[in-house]
Amino acid sequence: MNSRKPVKRRSYNSARRRAQAEETRAAIIRSARDLFVERGYGHTTMSDIARSAGVSVETIHKSVGTKAVLLHRAWDITVGGDDQDIVFHERPEVLAIRSEPDLAQRLMLHAQFSTQTAQRIAPFQFMVQSAAGTDPAAAAMLEEMGRQRLTGMSVMAAEAAETGQLAVSEEECRDIIWSMTDGMLWHRLVQERGWSNDRFADWLGRVWVDRLVKKRR
Repeated sequence: MNSRKPVKRRSYNSARRRAQAEETRAAIIRSARDLFVERGYGHTTMSDIARSAGVSVETIHKSVGTKAVLLHRAWDITVGGDDQDIVFHERPEVLAIRSEPDLAQRLMLHAQFSTQTAQRIAPFQFMVQSAAGTDPAAAAMLEEMGRQRLTGMSVMAAEAAETGQLAVSEEECRDIIWSMTDGMLWHRLVQERGWSNDRFADWLGRVWVDRLVKKRR
């Protein structure tokens, strides 16, 4: 009688296939993001993305979906910096900012973080804005990007109000930060006017502190 236990290969192979599928999906989304920014959304075809990712167009449809879905997934990795499915304001680096008890210091940290993310966000924002006038998917994406940021800034503003250190209304705090963190202001001052990222982050933080934080007596 053979007492040897059968080798359990199925679960291993299944896990390996899932990992490979995730790698393929991530490669497709990264390729789409890079091509959208480089060529523009309207000038990038599914065949272009497939060729860049080393897969077939059919694989893209099965793994991710349509070109419009790819645009959404490309935004997710652009704003987050990776493909982890975590809401932006729940990411560890953002939670660290939110936990700072001194509002002035919190806003300075937020300005530094916003400057870092602007380097990824601004090119994508320009691309979507450029396509939004003629492409419904891009127009919908532009609105969604604004809504997502507004949600995140609403959380930040509510927590700023809870500190008792806010000099303006919660709504005004939300709107000011929301309007200054889409990457456009960073692009104008850093890319067009030649400011350094450090200078921009420091200036942005000080503007927020001066406008939003109660003066200490």
